[in-house]
Amino acid sequence: MSTPPPPFPSRRVSPVLLLTGFEPFGGASTNPSQQIARALDGTRAAGHRIVGAVLPCVFGGARRELARLLRRHRPTVVVCLGVAAGRTAITPERVAINLEDARIPDNAGAQPRDRPVVRGGPAAYWSTLPVKAIVAELERHGIPAAVSHTAGTFVCNHLFYALRHAVRRRRVRAGFIHVPSAVARPGPRAPGLPLALQIRAVELALKVAARRRRDLRRAGGCEY
Repeated sequence: MSTPPPPFPSRRVSPVLLLTGFEPFGGASTNPSQQIARALDGTRAAGHRIVGAVLPCVFGGARRELARLLRRHRPTVVVCLGVAAGRTAITPERVAINLEDARIPDNAGAQPRDRPVVRGGPAAYWSTLPVKAIVAELERHGIPAAVSHTAGTFVCNHLFYALRHAVRRRRVRAGFIHVPSAVARPGPRAPGLPLALQIRAVELALKVAARRRRDLRRAGGCEY
């Protein structure tokens, strides 16, 4: 009898790190979170394959698209990005609150007031990303960074809360990072950071998020 051929070598599938950004909103023509997600799509971080996606800046719509991406890719780490104009640093968010209270309409014209993200859900969820370790790594590379304790009450916080609610029973590290406006030359009249530096910062942050399960124990008081 002939010997059967050896089986094909098994191909290990890399775990997925889902990275999302938002489309422009509020009359802006660009959004750095969108540009960063697209720039890092298909790259790798600490053994993870990065899947970058752009979400609509729409209450409900962003949450539904995120749910679709979670079902499709089954990521082990999820990092959502949003822009916080006026900030001057990369700011990992520490807490999402169960509140929608929009100062301006979203891209579908909705402007909810005093409405929960999830009816009957807890008042807040903590990020499960190592936010202090991310800040420490960015500071080590000379990149302005700080832990933030307010993700606002617009679509960014809506998505952050919805994300944590969706993965609350899964072994998934998940959270949100705000990036500042993308400017060529930061200054008092143009707060922000160059886009290339922001891409590098998020790349470093993703490596820390993929690698570390526990955060650092260091001071991280409220600056934002």
